[in-house]
Amino acid sequence: MNLDGKTLLLTGATGGIGRSLASKLANKGAKLVLVGRQLQRLQALVDSLAGGAGRHYMVCQDLLQPEAVQNLMSFCEQLPDDIDGAINNAGMSDFRMLKDWSQLQAEKMLRLNLLLPMELITSLLPGLAAREEALIVNVGSALGAIGNPGFSAYCTSKAGLARFSESLRREVAETGVQVLHCNPRATDTELNSEATVAMNEALGNRSDAPELVAERITRLIEKNRSGEHNIGFPERLFIKLNALLPGLVDKGYRGQLPVIEKFAAQELGEADVQCLTQIK
Repeated sequence: MNLDGKTLLLTGATGGIGRSLASKLANKGAKLVLVGRQLQRLQALVDSLAGGAGRHYMVCQDLLQPEAVQNLMSFCEQLPDDIDGAINNAGMSDFRMLKDWSQLQAEKMLRLNLLLPMELITSLLPGLAAREEALIVNVGSALGAIGNPGFSAYCTSKAGLARFSESLRREVAETGVQVLHCNPRATDTELNSEATVAMNEALGNRSDAPELVAERITRLIEKNRSGEHNIGFPERLFIKLNALLPGLVDKGYRGQLPVIEKFAAQELGEADVQCLTQIK
């Protein structure tokens, strides 16, 4: 896809991957509808982009609100140009063992990571399918392809998003819509808690800069690489191994479980401190 002049909606625009993606896409000439929860961060992002406020738009919206998709659609209907594509990048994660999960937290994660992208694309799809060339990008995670202890709800939400992307890609095969599903490995963003970062370091798990992830996604878009793409090595190999020999991967995680449980307990401690701070 030639991004010059295309109007793209980007959720999670002020996060690490979102900011980097916005910069890459703007430099390619795209016009962006940037969605985030904090107005000041959105404004700072727009001011930093090629074209600035004269080319790009801001939508300050909490996507967990029931009216979120309706508000986004109403905004897009008022734009001078039709939407050429949507990038579902907004998401949340939480690191804890299943015994410590609350139902409400799990429901929020499934809503933001899976159901919201499905609802948004359902609303946008008639317009996208009518265009000669259109784009849908769902930003998933390597943990959507590998069940990782301590991230059961997150893995579930991202696995669901991957299968949604796959089904959607096959449904729109006779249209001009390309559907990309991108699975980054661990990425250095605010999404990761201190406990998550410490666990990854203890286990020797590598992570990527958000700029690298954004560059890879942008290249995939430009090359019309519709399909599912795993970003990062050796994670790409590990995903294949998990599909072919899951029992072997089970043994590997069993050996790591004491370390994972240790840092999951640390995560609960961090959450308690944050809760007390908010109460004060």
